[in-house]
Amino acid sequence: MPRSAGSRRRRRNTSRPFLGGAMAVIAAGALTVTGLVSTAQAADVNNAKNAGFESGLANWSCSAGSGSTVSTPVRSGTSALKATPAGQDHAKCTQTVPVKPNSTYALSSWVQGGYAYLGVTGSGTTDVSTWTPGSTTWTKLSTSFKTGANTTSVTVYTHGWYGQSAYFADDVEVTGPDGGGGGDGPGPVIPAAPAGLAAGATTTSSVSLSWNAVSGATGYKVYRDGVQATTSTGTSATVTGLSADTAYQFTVSATNAAGESVKSAAVSARTAKPGTGGPGPAVPKHAVTGYWQNFNNGAAVQKLTDVPADYDIIAVSFADATATQGAVTFKLDSAGLGGYTDAQFRADIKTKQAQGKNVIISIGGELGTVRVDNDASATAFANSVYALMQDYGFNGVDIDLENGLNATYMTKALRQLSAKAGSGLVITMAPQTIDMQSTSGEYFKTALNIKDILTVVNMQYYNSGSMLGCDGKVYSQGSVDFLTALACIQLEGGLDPSQVGIGVPASTRGAGSGYVAPSVVNAALDCLAKGTNCGSFKPSKTYPSLRGAMTWSTNWDATAGFAWSKAVGPHVRSLP
Repeated sequence: MPRSAGSRRRRRNTSRPFLGGAMAVIAAGALTVTGLVSTAQAADVNNAKNAGFESGLANWSCSAGSGSTVSTPVRSGTSALKATPAGQDHAKCTQTVPVKPNSTYALSSWVQGGYAYLGVTGSGTTDVSTWTPGSTTWTKLSTSFKTGANTTSVTVYTHGWYGQSAYFADDVEVTGPDGGGGGDGPGPVIPAAPAGLAAGATTTSSVSLSWNAVSGATGYKVYRDGVQATTSTGTSATVTGLSADTAYQFTVSATNAAGESVKSAAVSARTAKPGTGGPGPAVPKHAVTGYWQNFNNGAAVQKLTDVPADYDIIAVSFADATATQGAVTFKLDSAGLGGYTDAQFRADIKTKQAQGKNVIISIGGELGTVRVDNDASATAFANSVYALMQDYGFNGVDIDLENGLNATYMTKALRQLSAKAGSGLVITMAPQTIDMQSTSGEYFKTALNIKDILTVVNMQYYNSGSMLGCDGKVYSQGSVDFLTALACIQLEGGLDPSQVGIGVPASTRGAGSGYVAPSVVNAALDCLAKGTNCGSFKPSKTYPSLRGAMTWSTNWDATAGFAWSKAVGPHVRSLP
């Protein structure tokens, strides 16, 4: 967030995505390949390895971390591939398959879900592909190809399509003469023990856990004090049915068709005391976030109690870095705020909380540089933010780091903070548009890493120029399409709709560019939540639980006569 209006510079992306290869896939898929299909001989084998994904993603490579294995839906066996397109990535999963020269191969796979493509490249003759639109049942894709005189391997691939939902694939076959791999290959091996087990949010009766993914694992078993408590197909789980204010020890193991790994290193966690219930009031289903300025940059100077009731989350801007890497502190700018005293500020936090509002501390902004890139700085961050929460009564933290973020260590920092603060902790994020263009970005990875404890990501849809939408098209800021097509990337990239908010300036003076009228914000909310009032871009589905909207800042809103909050606040509350 800018500390002075219109001063922040952002990288601009005006290039259009390269779609030539993708269009070639569609064209190829629309053609019927003739003269290549032959009856498989007795000696023919399936040359694809791990064709049923029973060994996880072994032998397969998926772009941008888009692929995983799931236990449902499955056509046969115990596992199938799930690959999720996001942003510019269409979730392409490939395998290099050994083949014989001058030979004919039948290529097939069963698919389900979103748009799904199957093809082969590097055949030495005519590369082929086929595809099907979204389906709710398993559908078989089939084609065939002939290898060239010098071809000894080909690349087999599956992929989805921009802006579409995840697709599933199972039972891939490249049937023909043995290329030297000897058929489907050996069965799965027992996976390694999971690493990185960590405890997150706690309540009086539950503890949230997370761990690192294990190659070849199709599931995980979670143990409480040596006794199995639950299972998971992902890398997180919540153990329930616990006693209040009690310490427990947890371990986790990885499983697949071959068996169960040894247990991970143990982690301890203590459930919350009765009556604590978290550090503040619950955030509404649909919420409005506003940044409150602890400085005077020409916008209206406010006390916290001057912030209208339309704001559900008030982010105090900003905490400052200390000499200790990762640690932050906060000091009220009493002089700049017209003599607003520290005692009044603290009392006003309690007043807002009594009104059902959450007041959180924001870290970063346009000029704030807080580096969290190792274990020591992660711990320093968590400890210092928690100390501010204890001191001032803040309900949580906002991550608005515009000068670099390390997903690995910010994840550790926020999980440490969550373990200290408990289940009521509010965590918001305000990435720039460029930070959420792909799930491989550090901000996006952080959001997905803490999805179980994350409240909302209010991306800044301004000061950014043109950006890609989830359909691969380029949209210019300042339009309803810019808001909806970019929000779609997050909604289809793994975040829950309740964790997605639209961040915009409260007035033309609140940012250098990208201001949209409140009516445009409301139209974007309607488009995403209800499928109405859309522009040229219309999502393939609606997201009724969309969290809401955010603005920079409550002070600029006040300067403009609260036109933004008076229009957007009631509209957010009216969402389904």
